[in-house]
Amino acid sequence: MFRKDVYIDRRNRLKNKMKGGIALFLGNKEASFNYPDNTYHFRQDSSFLYFFGLDLPNLGGLIDFETGKEYLFGNDFTIDDIIWMGKQPTIKDLAIQVGVENTEPFNHLGNYLRNANNQERIIHVLPFYRGDTVIQFSNLLEIGHTEAENYVSVDLIKAVVELRSIKDKFEIEELIKAAAVGYKMHVTSMKMAKPGVIEQEIAGTLEGISLAYGASLSFPIILSQNGETLHNHYHGNILETGRLLLTDTGAETNMHYASDNTRTCPVGGKFSQKQKDIYNIVLNGINHGISLTKPGVTYQSVHLEVAKVLAKGLTELGLMKGNPEDAVREGAHAMFMPHGLGHMMGLDVHDMENLGEDYVGYDQEIRRSTQFGLRGLRLGRRLQPGFVLTNEPGIYFIPDLVKKWKAEKINASFINYDKVLNEYSDFGGIRLEDDILVTETGCQIIGKRIPITVEEVEETMRS
Repeated sequence: MFRKDVYIDRRNRLKNKMKGGIALFLGNKEASFNYPDNTYHFRQDSSFLYFFGLDLPNLGGLIDFETGKEYLFGNDFTIDDIIWMGKQPTIKDLAIQVGVENTEPFNHLGNYLRNANNQERIIHVLPFYRGDTVIQFSNLLEIGHTEAENYVSVDLIKAVVELRSIKDKFEIEELIKAAAVGYKMHVTSMKMAKPGVIEQEIAGTLEGISLAYGASLSFPIILSQNGETLHNHYHGNILETGRLLLTDTGAETNMHYASDNTRTCPVGGKFSQKQKDIYNIVLNGINHGISLTKPGVTYQSVHLEVAKVLAKGLTELGLMKGNPEDAVREGAHAMFMPHGLGHMMGLDVHDMENLGEDYVGYDQEIRRSTQFGLRGLRLGRRLQPGFVLTNEPGIYFIPDLVKKWKAEKINASFINYDKVLNEYSDFGGIRLEDDILVTETGCQIIGKRIPITVEEVEETMRS
């Protein structure tokens, strides 16, 4: 937990952005995975953490924008709880830790909300992403479950996005910690990428590192020698010499700040020339993206400039043809990179995505494209100092996608389909990903950069 003045300041800044009504932040409850008392590891709601800081279940935070009062709703632990969990702080003690003056038993929250509703006061809530929260909110207000969505507040969404988008120095310190754990995970993956090793052994080792140094993984591990599948969570393959192992993983700190990196390495420790050729195109892309990332530019423009680097490299290899700028304008490169360049990152690995991608990544100036590939860009808007985001270009050879585009003659003037299918259908995929902080004058990689050049990767694997 940060110092209490951090949370007081965050709530005060939220009050200054909201004109009236009350905002309710429901903390998460425990979630069972096969019987009631056997629960998943608890993960608090990120916006509740941001404003109220308490990493415990069954709490509710409320801010009254008209009176300025703040409340923490929750129940003190019983002796039965203490027998199983040890001595626990009271709700009053917890409230003091985060600078909240008013506390109430949780069952008083329903009365407070219903009274506000009866007085036709606006109740602001953020979008629901868990079914149990919808039920809980509906029961508190004594409304039907389908009515809960009527209380989701665009004004609150926009205010929270504006605040959470800019990371303060305390958050950056946590992100650096997460990056250090991510570094250990990725170097370990490279060293374990040997023929005969089953992917699951590596994935399990990496998860163990995240648990040993932090709270958990920041998302389920993507690790596969079939890297052309963008989010490949299957870990049952036995590694083979000559294949590429793509590892996309990150850690959460105990404060729940995330890292998210991707590296691709050759099983057995040595890139072939063909692999080097594609790898270095992606490497040029990620480095170009870093050079362009600074305040005032749109990330959509950075995405498109990186796409031109990829298209130019693929054209030089004979996999694409024609003018690379024209190819990118028509979206031809997206057959090789059908996703966006990056996304916001912070308390959530895809930061605030539960609030709505378009609210987080776009605005009135920059709207989401409908073009294949570019429409997958989660962050397109103009960058500001304090933004934390990922930079993750990739090149993938997805046989089914190639065959579909060839059959439909999509961008046939820019793609050499025969060469792609005949020479690269079993190539797999390469993605590289860094986490970057936008500074006042440019950007910087968060933490120590994970080995990334061909030489660095091969040396790491030898060591």
